[in-house]
Amino acid sequence: MVECRVVGNDEGDTFARGDEYDVRFRERAAAGFDMHGEADFVAGLAPRAVLDAGCGTGRVAVELARRGIAVLGVDVDAQMLGAARAKAPELDWRQGDLATVDLPVATFDVVVLAGNVMIFVAPGTEATVVANLAPTLVPGGALVAGFQLRPDRLSLPDYDRSCADAGLALTERWSTWDRQPWNNDDDYAVSVHRRQDDAAVVATEGEGVR
Repeated sequence: MVECRVVGNDEGDTFARGDEYDVRFRERAAAGFDMHGEADFVAGLAPRAVLDAGCGTGRVAVELARRGIAVLGVDVDAQMLGAARAKAPELDWRQGDLATVDLPVATFDVVVLAGNVMIFVAPGTEATVVANLAPTLVPGGALVAGFQLRPDRLSLPDYDRSCADAGLALTERWSTWDRQPWNNDDDYAVSVHRRQDDAAVVATEGEGVR
């Protein structure tokens, strides 16, 4: 079984932090779910360096590092980062708000926002978050975000607009992390936006976008 849809925070996780937050994932793994759908997706893009933005307790970052990929994890929550450091003290973990954190420019092949990060940033800061993360990508680099679509949260048109304003073009859209085809009535989307440099312009029509 592959766990590819609800892979991060949801309403029930509001007060879960640190090791307590990880309990649900350990339980799912014990039940036979593959908890690395996001890591599989990101690794499929063949990155050398990844920014795990909103890394939480480090589930995705640790798995990517295990596969030989250089990873930097950033999260605003000190308790979540404490759990991440306990798992992998050798990795680079930094505390900061994604809207304002100072990050290296043109460094990462992929910036991944897994676990519904984009609908759990402070309301009204979504565009600022995207604008702050976009410059960290190398030419041709990909911003990858998966989040649930809810009437009271960030919409795909608004997210796409924020990406376009930050110089990113939509190149892929899926309904799950294991690349199930996208349909407009789906309630979850995994989107890939790339820097619009000469080396990064990928077809944004036809089969390039789901």
